[in-house]
Amino acid sequence: MTDQIFDKVTSDMDPFKKILSYIPGFKGYMERQARRDSDKLLRETIADRFEKQWGRISAIQRDFLASGDIQYVDDLEAAAIRLRAFTDRVRRATRGYSGLFDAVKINEDELFRLYQYDSQMLTLSDEVGRAIDNVEASVGAEGLPAALRNLTSVSQQCVDVFDRREEVIIGPAQ
Repeated sequence: MTDQIFDKVTSDMDPFKKILSYIPGFKGYMERQARRDSDKLLRETIADRFEKQWGRISAIQRDFLASGDIQYVDDLEAAAIRLRAFTDRVRRATRGYSGLFDAVKINEDELFRLYQYDSQMLTLSDEVGRAIDNVEASVGAEGLPAALRNLTSVSQQCVDVFDRREEVIIGPAQ
């Protein structure tokens, strides 16, 4: 899917930009811009998927409230808060710009690695979905507390993965 997004961005380039891409130096600029645009579209897709997962958690919370199982609402809220924070951070992450005076310069290779890293976040949505499925299947069973802990843990992993995003560009902390 990730290569499809990049191909879509580059194929939608207007004829004027295609002509300018033949100018020495300008082609690299256009490719970097296309990578930035691709990464932005990819992150929007990721955020949209996590919005749906967050909505599923909210629906389970409403079900718990309606059935009187309010003791589980706080556990679900911990996971929901983490997913909401993750989703907001993904949606608002910088696009890989590096201005003339920025401390960290981002080149095309780093943009590509950032794009690849962001594409891996799509798989996190599936993991969260499976954890939510497990919670739904465990309602009314003894395994519900464990399923809730797992969902909270998986939600925290999403936040942790995003926290390491800048390492793709600047390298791991020493």
